[in-house]
Amino acid sequence: MEPLEFHSGKVCPLNRANVDTDQIIPKQFLKRIERTGFGQFLFFHWRFNDDGTERSDFVLNDPNYKDATILVAGDNFGCGSSREHAPWALADYGFKVIIAPDFADIFYNNALKNGILVIKMDEQQVKSWMHKAEKGLTLDVDLKQQIIQASDGTTTSFDITPYQREKLINGWDDIALTLLKEEKIASYESAN
Repeated sequence: MEPLEFHSGKVCPLNRANVDTDQIIPKQFLKRIERTGFGQFLFFHWRFNDDGTERSDFVLNDPNYKDATILVAGDNFGCGSSREHAPWALADYGFKVIIAPDFADIFYNNALKNGILVIKMDEQQVKSWMHKAEKGLTLDVDLKQQIIQASDGTTTSFDITPYQREKLINGWDDIALTLLKEEKIASYESAN
């Protein structure tokens, strides 16, 4: 997992509540065994028509949001099944930060475990950023300071547990955390 201490990116507004994991990555694309390659199927039924052409009315197909790396979404983002493929698809597409008023618990933890910074933010602030993103908005997210600075100069703080903050800053997934104890593990194994 790549360390994430500071991220500056263009905002893509997804003004929808209750976006579930089957909308994020539909079940027919869960056959892959690796963690990569899912980005092309992100929000598949919203992005594409039945014939495979892009739908012009979906935000990710708008050229103004090309290369956006920060997704600002509605309440209860990531609800539904517990599939870890949802954060894989978001990360593979290029999103590094997701901001919403609230997240489904399992999605929230899966996203953090996969290197995506998920930030719970006041609903009014989320709506304000969605509106500003329609005209072009960049956010600077400083995980060390736990602040977000918008391209209009406004600054907002956010909360994250110290444990999750440290994992993201250092790029530690669960395996990396285990390997931090490699000497103790080896010592234990050689003693038994």
